[in-house]
Amino acid sequence: MNYNFDEIISRENTASVKYDLRKQYFGYSDVFPMWVADMDFKTPDFIIKAIKKRLDHEILGYTYRPESFNSSVVNWIKDRHNWKIKKEWISFSPGIVPAINLIILALTEPGDKIIVQQPVYFPFFSAIKNHGRVVVNNPLTLRDDRYIMDFEDLKSKIDKDVKMLILCNPHNPTGNVWKKEELEQLAKICIENNILIVSDEIHSDLVYEKFRHTPLASLSEEISQQVISCYAPSKTFNLAGLSTSVIVCANPDILKRYNKTLDDIHVGSGNIFGMVALEAAYNGGKEWLEALLAYLQKNVAFIKSYFEENIPKIKLIPPESTYMVWLDCRQLNLYKEELKNFMLKEAKIGLSDGPIFGAEGIGFQRMNIACPKILLEEAITNLYLALKRIHKI
Repeated sequence: MNYNFDEIISRENTASVKYDLRKQYFGYSDVFPMWVADMDFKTPDFIIKAIKKRLDHEILGYTYRPESFNSSVVNWIKDRHNWKIKKEWISFSPGIVPAINLIILALTEPGDKIIVQQPVYFPFFSAIKNHGRVVVNNPLTLRDDRYIMDFEDLKSKIDKDVKMLILCNPHNPTGNVWKKEELEQLAKICIENNILIVSDEIHSDLVYEKFRHTPLASLSEEISQQVISCYAPSKTFNLAGLSTSVIVCANPDILKRYNKTLDDIHVGSGNIFGMVALEAAYNGGKEWLEALLAYLQKNVAFIKSYFEENIPKIKLIPPESTYMVWLDCRQLNLYKEELKNFMLKEAKIGLSDGPIFGAEGIGFQRMNIACPKILLEEAITNLYLALKRIHKI
């Protein structure tokens, strides 16, 4: 079946965070939004049909997740990532960020230290700080156009107060797909020091050719007992507004503590349409996802070529996954607010400013390329012309 990812769909006046909050977030309403991590493509038709079918029953009362919900998760992870999980390992969360907050509340205490690897998805920071825990940074190192983990730095920062590490796997914003040996080394250090690992694997389906996602907990039975994995169809199938995700944990004691916190706060029910959408996505989404990945890879190839030929001072860190690309803008010699303001005022594009991902993001910008190619071309051309006006190219 052919899917039309070139179709331009207006999202304005739909209460869209990405489009309708531009003025509030950037100060300008006329920038092209390439920041929030959702796609400008239609949610797949088979998911919409499943939701409409449920609407034919015109009572939307209290509901629960049936066995088919967990079965769809089990089958998807097995088929997509070659990891055989059990239904009893699965629990719910109304999103990955809520899951991380719940996990921190359930499994750590105020004053505990939690490790992150900057530059990294910035809600990790608030999830730690807002609950009185302490952020410990084990920064990634950029080497030969790829970020690597600094294991010696990691070991040097572990003390008795370090209780948890939050891993972004695949990594946002750099696009890294962590190699098996990298994950094994990370897990070994954490196991030796009794550090729980929260593995955010929300981008695991969005992995490009020549790369393969490895679920951290799949590496061994020992590792699985010390990992909580977080999954959702929201990035993959453009379902973020349905607030439905799952956590997977093979350790029954850890899962019990998580579920108690989930129940205490009374956010475990979810919503009807999120459940229906997740099942439809995981039961019938393979063909659509392959078409999406092919389109995204063409967008990546386009911007890579365009930067190399026309804007060599901006370097694309080659993405191995995700539709969020990481741009090294340091050669422009525009620092901190200068770079951010240039993108907004001159280029008229709204990107995610690098420093929000940590100090290691200074001089970088994150760009969402999950849009029709013609819009991507327009945005990149605006960037080129703006740089030309200020004599940077």
